[in-house]
Amino acid sequence: MGENIQFNSPSGQQVPGYLATPAGGVSGGGVSGGGDAPGVVVIQEWWGLNGQIKGVADRLAGEGYRALVPDLYRGRVTQSPDEANHMMTGLDWAGATGEDVRGAVQHLKAGGGKAAVLGFCMGGAITIIAGVKIPELDAAVCFYGIPPAEAADPAEIRVPFLGHFANEDDWCTPDAVNGLEGKLTSGGIQYTLHRYDAQHGFFNEQRPEVHHAVASKEAWERSLAFLRDNL
Repeated sequence: MGENIQFNSPSGQQVPGYLATPAGGVSGGGVSGGGDAPGVVVIQEWWGLNGQIKGVADRLAGEGYRALVPDLYRGRVTQSPDEANHMMTGLDWAGATGEDVRGAVQHLKAGGGKAAVLGFCMGGAITIIAGVKIPELDAAVCFYGIPPAEAADPAEIRVPFLGHFANEDDWCTPDAVNGLEGKLTSGGIQYTLHRYDAQHGFFNEQRPEVHHAVASKEAWERSLAFLRDNL
């Protein structure tokens, strides 16, 4: 369903990515279209642009969206938590947001229409930064990611925001999510937060040790409804 492409960042650099596009009209309340369909930029977990995150883009294409995953690690992919942590901590998050993610948003919007960002884990944190920093963005969906305070203030998010968080998360802890919600409320942001009795990474079906089928299905359905409402 998808293909590897190159697109331009705002500074004119070539960025690699994976683009999945709808085949045509879809049933079940999805969005019809092709080149002018609404766009969703999908942001990877700390593992890299792997088959699982491509699968998320393919699922979005099946719902009628053009889904683009920028390759933030430039081809590096791992299954090792230690190596993933090394790659994540070595990533220039501001540059990745302002160049790779913003370039992906601009690429999807070049033909008209709206575009959202949807990210997981590290990508969820970058989603919040994008909601603050990317002026072309129209909506943001965050799965269990919160950026460092110095990276972006969630009270300054510019777009409708949907967040999915896990009650058994030792990174985005319930206390951290409470703090995020306080920021969103104080900023007058249009937001909805959902909390699930699951672990961090519950949406990733390729990680059976944390995947939660019921929470994953519910979060997906809520995300699709949010995208339909805002794109």
